[in-house]
Amino acid sequence: MPLSGLLWMAILISIAMMLLLPRPHGLRAFIAASILRLIYSLGLQPTLTLLGTANVCNKILFLVSFVGNRGTFTRGCHALLTELDFLYHVFYLFVCAGALLTHELLYSLLLFDLVYREETLLNVIKSVTRNGRSIVLTAILALILAYLFSIVGFLFFRDDFVLPIDRPHGHIPLHDAAARVAYPTDTCSSAAESCSTPSSTARYRSQFLHDDPSSMTEGLERSCDTLLMCIITVLNQGLRNGGGVGDVLRQPSKDEPLFTARVIYDLLFFFVVIIIVLNLIFGVIIDTFADLRSEKQKKEEILKTTCFICGLERDKFDNKTVSFEEHITQEHNMWHYLYFIVLVRVKDPTEYTGPESYVAQMIKEHNLEWFPRMRAMSLMSGEGEAEQNEVRGLQEKLEGTMRLISQLSTQLTDLREKMTEQRTQRERLGLLRSPVPPHPYTSRLPTV
Repeated sequence: MPLSGLLWMAILISIAMMLLLPRPHGLRAFIAASILRLIYSLGLQPTLTLLGTANVCNKILFLVSFVGNRGTFTRGCHALLTELDFLYHVFYLFVCAGALLTHELLYSLLLFDLVYREETLLNVIKSVTRNGRSIVLTAILALILAYLFSIVGFLFFRDDFVLPIDRPHGHIPLHDAAARVAYPTDTCSSAAESCSTPSSTARYRSQFLHDDPSSMTEGLERSCDTLLMCIITVLNQGLRNGGGVGDVLRQPSKDEPLFTARVIYDLLFFFVVIIIVLNLIFGVIIDTFADLRSEKQKKEEILKTTCFICGLERDKFDNKTVSFEEHITQEHNMWHYLYFIVLVRVKDPTEYTGPESYVAQMIKEHNLEWFPRMRAMSLMSGEGEAEQNEVRGLQEKLEGTMRLISQLSTQLTDLREKMTEQRTQRERLGLLRSPVPPHPYTSRLPTV
């Protein structure tokens, strides 16, 4: 009863949250409280069946609305089958239906929807798929190197590939298996079995130790008698161990003739395969994830500092009558543009106004010239006033310059007149002061 009361209280609180604060958190709290109430009242199995049925119906309605909104029905089956989002939701529907009809554990596959919705987790997947070709080629190089090391191991170090094993013991009880799996004893497998007769485990061990020539000691097994087994061992044990394949091979004595070759073999595998090749793969993945994260941060920074509609940056609105926040929320609100595009698409073309007809034609042609690129009404009005002030100032300066020019022209005219008068006076004075030249006839008269 106290738990039932708490659940009812949680439902009432979530309803109050939805009414007072109409936000998604209130609805989520109400859904969670309702599910817990159903589990408490009906049980887990009926609640899962009810929720699964509701989920299938919801997904069918979602697919119908999704296809209708995307216009996939009008584009044909090819567009329908190549739409990745549509295929994802179809797979989601099949998983829900399969979990409802077969087993509830299939609902665990729906947890991958978190990767589809969360961009950070999606970038984790893209870090592997974006440079998938580089990763695959590097992995092929790792396989080639492992194959070469397997050949060397098969030819020269076949006896060093001895690995510890844990063989199954089906007759050992479950509570004794942990204590006897490594070193099984020769006890009787049942009460009816004579203790003088070797048990099945003893017979199996005797056959393993004496009849099988590939066995060395109890719990050990040779794993490189064939080239295929060498390749499998190198890939399985060498790539999974931090020190390479040398961590699982037999430790040789320094007196053995191939001790130096074995050391070189282990070190080469460690440096070439573990340190270089595997780290190349990890480096490609990490670098791709870092690039995706930097691209995401750059996009977020652009959206914060640049208008989505006109492309003007925040610093263009410094010391202006309209701030950048007012500009992106009132003048160039991107949701208003989206609503206008939806209006143009759903409105009857015969009822278009002039601007609506123009925008509809631009949208049909996939032309973005109707967007105010690098322009804003507030900046244009402010710039117009500033330009008028500048023109007014230039006009005043021009008038002052014209007055100075007229004064200079008057002074030059006066100066020219004075110079002309002075030149005329000098010419007159020169004529008066110059001597009279002798007449040619008077110079020929005889003297008395």
